[in-house]
Amino acid sequence: MRNRLRKLALAGVVLLTAAAPLPSGAAAAEARTRTHPSADGLSAEIRYTEYGIPHIVAEDYPDLGFGEGWAQAADQVCTLAEGFVTLRGERSRYFGATGAADPALSSATTNLAGDLYFKGVRESGTVEKLLRQPAPAGPGHEVQELMRGWVAGYNAWLRHNRVTDPACAGKDWVRPVTRLDVAMRGYALAVLGGQGRAVDGITAAQPPAGSATSGPATSGPTTSGPAAPGRTTGSRAAVAAARALFPQDGADMGSNAVAFQGSTTADGRGLLLGNPHYPWSGGRRFWQSQVTIPGELNAAGASLLGSSTISIGHNARVAWSHTVATGVPFSLHRLTPDPADPTAYLVDGRSEPMKKRTVTVPVQDGTTVTRTQWWTRYGPVLTSLGQLKLPWSRSEVYAVNDPNAVNMRSGDTSLAFSKADGVAGIERALRRTQGLPWTNTVAADAAGHTLYTQAQVLPRGTDDLARRCSTPLGAATYPATGLAVLDGSRSDCAFGSDPDAVQPGIFGPSAVPTLKDAPYAENSNDSAWLSNADRPLTGYPRIFGDIGTPRSLRTRGALEDVSAMAARGRLTVADLQRQQFANRAPAGGLAAADTAAACSALPGGTAPDSGGRPVDVREACEVIGHWDRTVRTDSEGALLFDRFWRKLTAKVPPAERWKTPFDPADPVHTPRTLNTAAPGFTTALADAVAELCAAGIPLDAPLGEHQFVVRNGKRIPVPGGTEALGIWNKTEGLWDPAGGGYREVVHGSSYIQAVGFDGSRCPVARTLLTYSQSSNPLSPHYSDQTELYSAGRMIRERFCEKDILASPELRVVRVHDGR
Repeated sequence: MRNRLRKLALAGVVLLTAAAPLPSGAAAAEARTRTHPSADGLSAEIRYTEYGIPHIVAEDYPDLGFGEGWAQAADQVCTLAEGFVTLRGERSRYFGATGAADPALSSATTNLAGDLYFKGVRESGTVEKLLRQPAPAGPGHEVQELMRGWVAGYNAWLRHNRVTDPACAGKDWVRPVTRLDVAMRGYALAVLGGQGRAVDGITAAQPPAGSATSGPATSGPTTSGPAAPGRTTGSRAAVAAARALFPQDGADMGSNAVAFQGSTTADGRGLLLGNPHYPWSGGRRFWQSQVTIPGELNAAGASLLGSSTISIGHNARVAWSHTVATGVPFSLHRLTPDPADPTAYLVDGRSEPMKKRTVTVPVQDGTTVTRTQWWTRYGPVLTSLGQLKLPWSRSEVYAVNDPNAVNMRSGDTSLAFSKADGVAGIERALRRTQGLPWTNTVAADAAGHTLYTQAQVLPRGTDDLARRCSTPLGAATYPATGLAVLDGSRSDCAFGSDPDAVQPGIFGPSAVPTLKDAPYAENSNDSAWLSNADRPLTGYPRIFGDIGTPRSLRTRGALEDVSAMAARGRLTVADLQRQQFANRAPAGGLAAADTAAACSALPGGTAPDSGGRPVDVREACEVIGHWDRTVRTDSEGALLFDRFWRKLTAKVPPAERWKTPFDPADPVHTPRTLNTAAPGFTTALADAVAELCAAGIPLDAPLGEHQFVVRNGKRIPVPGGTEALGIWNKTEGLWDPAGGGYREVVHGSSYIQAVGFDGSRCPVARTLLTYSQSSNPLSPHYSDQTELYSAGRMIRERFCEKDILASPELRVVRVHDGR
């Protein structure tokens, strides 16, 4: 009966679409409605509205996946295809072994390192085993069916369309995919914060020289070599290396999100603003859509490429967003090698052999390269983790434990969000699926409820376990960063299990920091502590994040803004949009006046640059003094202050930067008062002035003239600014003064949504995909939303049927089995 009703509902949607008068400007209905063949008997209805946003309607989950796969391929086939090359371990074959690896799917520095890792995962059967596990340990039936449909839709698009994107047109690496290819993409994203950080160290790890199992594998290109023999990185250096693993200023992913309770809004219903900061190119781009199975599912938002579920979005009752969390989703284990065999290790005095993976990958010259990887009960052996050196000697060897290496549940979490009936439904979904590897969740619903929760998959590393079992290295890294380094030679140092956890060795839902029904709940990639400054969260283990420490300028600025909004009350979606594009620079509010005053007091109006040469800074004093403290495209002085601030923060450590130190009793407003007497202040100012003058950039140039992207030969000014300035609307550009300034955005604001509810089934939503829907320069949707972003505008979302059919650019595509 349920399926019959669904078929009738779908038929009604299709008939309504067919019967609805198309826009008067259309040449003919026939030209606006296209029919395409599909595969496997699957079909879907895709209604495109303004800016190329697809509204996909299907009878069931395989059909819906089919529509998603088809539509994603139409917009992003080259990006998707290159990602699948990465996941098959074939980049060395097509792009050269020493070429730069795909940064979207791991931290590998060379194609060969990435190939060795991903080929090893494929050949081990890891992903297939996870797919076979029944839910909730493995992905549920609905997600599996979506995945099956996505594969069929992507392959059908390839069969029936010519690739026009110059990035991959005519390339033999663009080819059909399998379910394993698509599942591997989900797996790579799950381990991105764990094993994915350690690919170079995993693929380079070899037993100590002179042992029976050491020695070169085969001739050919090599990955970055193992760390030099000797002691593990010293404590101070280890802390610095561990901190470098979790940068805030330099991270390529971040986000802001805030949920407002009904007590603060104009209509008593919840509001949500989501502003994820993600790369603007490559395989971690978002892609926007609405997905509908009549009577079963109706949600809109953005998916990461290659995914068949909405990652960030809303339905008629609840909206949610994610921010990258501070929890450390992996641990290290120091093992004691067996004196008789360094490829075995001792646990409770008993020898346990490592598992050997021999992996062969093809390279561009037609030869192959073979390398060996070593795996333990904890995970793979590694000899480095970023800058942290972990040498394999006869006395110690290290393994990385990543609980997300057995987590294929994120799709179930996302699908459950899309079907949730409110904030309570979001919580139930998280408790049941426990699939988010490295994000927080912020949500608001039509009943006025709010939620913040750090429900991510983390190793069950309690503070007590760290006290009992930390190695000397872990004793340094755990308090400072949350990175546990445990004694792997003792079974009593293994992670325990929480009774409500779906997999062994992770924290259960009852242990995670959670804030419910606060007037506002906000996160800007700091820990859970100040999700609401008036209701701080405490008592969680260090592995989740820190407590009572300085917040980033972005967090401080965000808390100032959203707490003031909540106190003002009567908020609407328009207020959320204003917050997104206010482009206030908290660093400017804290330091610009002091900078201008100290600059004006310099003798002779000059300051020495890094080379000791005097630089005339008198004009800079005036420009910074008159700057409006924003990073709008028309802001004069923003670029000068940005270049000065970057140089200052690189030269002057935080402890010397401010006169008033951090006070945990006033964390939003401290530290403050710029220390203009600090060594490096005047040098930073002189260097910034000299840099812009040398590039021919006026000191008072409007920001948008020198922060831009180029699309099909046209410069598009871009607002926003860097993390270090504390900007909500983050924009991180590629600095090229000879090329005009910040050209091309590397990462920053991506899929933005401002969502409210009015009591109907039609949410009040404004959205924006900053880099636009397609990466194909020949597409009409290559830069259209980017131009909106430049102007500080968002799209009025078409969620309900009447609004979709009223689109002046409605285009209907029916994809179905034409065999």
